[in-house]
Formats: sequence, C-alpha cells, structure tokens
Amino acid sequence: MTLSRTQNIASWALQLIVAGILLQTLFFKFTGAEESKYIFSTLLGDNEAVGRIGSGVIELITAALLLYPRTAWLGALLAVGTACGAILSHLTKLGVVIKDDGGLLFALALTVLVGGAAVLLLRRGEIPVVGHTLRTQAGA
Repeated sequence: MTLSRTQNIASWALQLIVAGILLQTLFFKFTGAEESKYIFSTLLGDNEAVGRIGSGVIELITAALLLYPRTAWLGALLAVGTACGAILSHLTKLGVVIKDDGGLLFALALTVLVGGAAVLLLRRGEIPVVGHTLRTQAGA
C-alpha cells in the first residue's frame, strides 16, 4: 500500500507535529525544568531524575523514529504508548492542570496520542508482520 500524495503530506505533517512536541518536552526534562521535576517527583518520589531523563530518552528515540521514513510507523507506535502513559499519569496522580499550566501538558499529550494514532493508521501498510508487511498479507 503506497501512500497517495495527500496521505503522504498528511502523515509528514503529523509526524513533524508529534516529533516537535516530543522534542520540546524532552528539552524541559533534560534541563530539569521545575514542572518536569514536580511531575516526576509526584510520580516517582526520590527516583525523579531517573524517570525524567529516561522519559526524555524515550521521547528522543521516538522523535528520531518518526522522522525517518522507514521507521515512522514504529515512532508513531511509541508515541501512542508514551502519550497513553502521560495521559494515565495525568488522570490518576497529577491532574489535568500542572502548576497553573491551564492543562497545556495534558493537551499536548492528547495531541501526541491522536497524531501518533493517525500516523499509525496512515502507515499501517508498512508495519512488518512475521517477515512480511501488512500490505503483502492483504494482497496489495
């Protein structure tokens, strides 16, 4: 399944948006911004730095995978998983609003989830399945 021109443009726009959000948030994690320290202290206590830096590394890998055409589907899958973890953390321990951000971080997590899911849907024909791609299995 080859993407049409419109699908390719849509996928790349979404990939850039999701990667941009991930790269922006990892900057705050790597620099130890107050909000990042608060979030990971709330979630992990004394292991705040490990969680914050580890999460940033995952976001860096995810962004890189999204920006490389052959691995964009894998980056999208990781983005969905990362966003699900962030959203779950917001809904269970952190709350939607963090330090008077008006829900911005929560909204960014939702954007990454929806954008990543859309990229995954658009690029579903590129996902390998037991040595083949889905498009081969579907006979396309």
